[in-house]
Amino acid sequence: MARLRDSAGVLIGVSSLYETAPVGGPEQWDYLNAVVVLDTPLSARDLLDLCLEIEQERGRERTGPGAPRTLDLDLLVHGSVAVDEPGLTVPHPRLTERRFVLEPLVEVWGDGPVPGVADLRAALATAGDQDVRRIAGPEWAHRRRMGAAAAATAAVLAGVSVVAGILRRRRGP
Repeated sequence: MARLRDSAGVLIGVSSLYETAPVGGPEQWDYLNAVVVLDTPLSARDLLDLCLEIEQERGRERTGPGAPRTLDLDLLVHGSVAVDEPGLTVPHPRLTERRFVLEPLVEVWGDGPVPGVADLRAALATAGDQDVRRIAGPEWAHRRRMGAAAAATAAVLAGVSVVAGILRRRRGP
């Protein structure tokens, strides 16, 4: 998180930490999810490029959709605009389907604007029944290390970047 904060902008807020089972793909460890809000001057493409660079620095290997990963940074929203270009769709096309993204996003962003989403809280209320468990408050972000592996989801909202983190649990399936 420090690398993102130091390179992308000013930290504005951090959600609690949530544990969830992976969605789709092969059987794998649980993940930890969180949202970090940053004020950023970066464009959507530049922020995505930074997220991909951070993933690579942390040993992320892209072996296919839904494959186990140590770090996964997705750009969910950037400002009040929609972006649809090769390799980048903003808002994230599955944002409203993923309770593991919506729970921490609503916690830290509340009623903040998301292009194409009239009401984040209503989207959360209708999201799938994925089990999302709050396991730590926002203070988790002030710890130096949160386990051996991490995966994260990133979102940028109205000049504010929201990064939802998913840290992979150490225990196996």
